[in-house]
Amino acid sequence: GYDPCGNHVIDKPATYNFWRDYVPTLAPAWSGPLLSWTYSHPITLEPFPRTLFESKERPNLPPIWTYRRVINGAGYPESMGVHDVTLVNWPQNDYLLGNIIDKPEEEVSRHLEASRELSRSLLYWMQTEAPRPDGGTGYPGLYPRPDITGAPEGLAKYPYIRESRRIKARFTVTELHVGAQAHGGVKAAQFKDSVGVGAYRIDLHPSTGGDNYIDISSLPFQIPLGAMIPVRMQNLLPACKNIGTTHISNGCYRLHPVEWNIGESAGFLASFCLDKNVQPAHVWEQPELLADFQSLLQAEGVELDWPALSAL
Repeated sequence: GYDPCGNHVIDKPATYNFWRDYVPTLAPAWSGPLLSWTYSHPITLEPFPRTLFESKERPNLPPIWTYRRVINGAGYPESMGVHDVTLVNWPQNDYLLGNIIDKPEEEVSRHLEASRELSRSLLYWMQTEAPRPDGGTGYPGLYPRPDITGAPEGLAKYPYIRESRRIKARFTVTELHVGAQAHGGVKAAQFKDSVGVGAYRIDLHPSTGGDNYIDISSLPFQIPLGAMIPVRMQNLLPACKNIGTTHISNGCYRLHPVEWNIGESAGFLASFCLDKNVQPAHVWEQPELLADFQSLLQAEGVELDWPALSAL
């Protein structure tokens, strides 16, 4: 939250000096320190300067505060004293020093605590040292909102990991199916077994392996049922970003609306299979069952195809 008249500076985090001076080791190179208003532009990788709030001094710089702002205090009567609230899902809060997948418990705990220290350090930096357009430093009126996140210190309840474990599917979506340059045209590959749609750029954030952003144009795409059918398992369905995609194509299939569509279709598929006494693989393999299932989805309001659109 932001209280423009308040002073809510937290205690200096134990590892603040490390994070204040930390420069990500990435290729191509990051723009400088992680705790900065300038970071790599996701598409061009050129330095991308921003400000925290809109300012008269630097009107041409986009404010980062309104990115994922969840409460606009200006929309409430002044007498209510409602402050702006934003969700800090920004590049400065991406943790890059290690991953926690298939690691020993001690290593997982160490990385999770380090990621929390990054979040605390980002807040302290913004409160005390972050440059302001008027030449000053710090925004002491910033404060955490545990009442909204439901977790201590206003941090997230769980770490947000952009990429899930994925099933080994009967069909795997690749960049060749959805990438604008790789595929061409105005729509992605057409799937006869479509169970939904999505539209987003192929967007991979900097990785613990040292890669900077990978952000390339994609085409409005469909969700193929084959990517939801495991190769081996008979009684398991993926329900979000764990379908059969590659590391690259996951960059556009991982978006929340696409996850929600996958979850809806997985739920309908489970119900359909129970009603028909069939396995999910049978629905994918048998044209009549597939047509019945797609008719059910459409009757429930699930879009299966896009009109002609342009690349994103």
